[in-house]
Amino acid sequence: MDLQIKGLRVLVTAGANGIGRATARAFAAEGAKVHICDVDRAALAEMAQSDPAMTQSVCDVSDRAAVGRLMDEALAALGGLDCLVNNAGIAGPTGRVDEIAPEDWDSCVAIDLTGQFNCTRLAVPYLKQSKNASIVNLSSQAGKHGFPLRSPYAAAKWGVIGFTKALSAELGEFGIRANAICPGLVEGPRIQSVIANKARSFNVSHEEMTARLFAGVSIKQFVDPADIAKQIVFLASSFAKTISGQEISVCGDTRMLA
Repeated sequence: MDLQIKGLRVLVTAGANGIGRATARAFAAEGAKVHICDVDRAALAEMAQSDPAMTQSVCDVSDRAAVGRLMDEALAALGGLDCLVNNAGIAGPTGRVDEIAPEDWDSCVAIDLTGQFNCTRLAVPYLKQSKNASIVNLSSQAGKHGFPLRSPYAAAKWGVIGFTKALSAELGEFGIRANAICPGLVEGPRIQSVIANKARSFNVSHEEMTARLFAGVSIKQFVDPADIAKQIVFLASSFAKTISGQEISVCGDTRMLA
């Protein structure tokens, strides 16, 4: 299917790894112009070799000065902006709420939620100039269900959904769509680290903890980042011109999180 987004100008945060990398490549495959940022300089260097058409910046989205530089560099490279993908995020700490260090809470919320605000507030004036403008924010199934031992991450991801719905209501008059993607258990090192940490907290094996997580999921397999990327690219196309304010799950039907 031709999504008719050739030349679409796209900024993907944390675009050198995982979901962000898959998303950046999916946009590029459709002919979009893509700028990525990341804090992982080694991963950015690898992307420069494997995907030389993409421009890039080093940026921590929780650093407002760095986000300002990112936006300047992205706009210079792209010549404008049609789509912002707020993908940057961290897993945050694992532990009971009374065991979590305040600085770990602050860091998780600063990156996973406030980082999206930092990028969006600077992107909106340029998105208003686009004829096909959209924002896609990465939330999580942890933004829809309680997630024991992961309160900072869950709180931030619930916040992303509220932020997204507010953006949709505010920006609809300018033709800017805003949606949230809620992935489930996504294949990759991050979820394996989360499982390992939760297994230690519950004093069970890695295999047992994995089974507990999948107990509340209908399709018991890890989500491929490429499947999330395809959903994001569709939302940025004109075929999704009336889809806004939604939290869209790509999760194998997750009904609960252990």
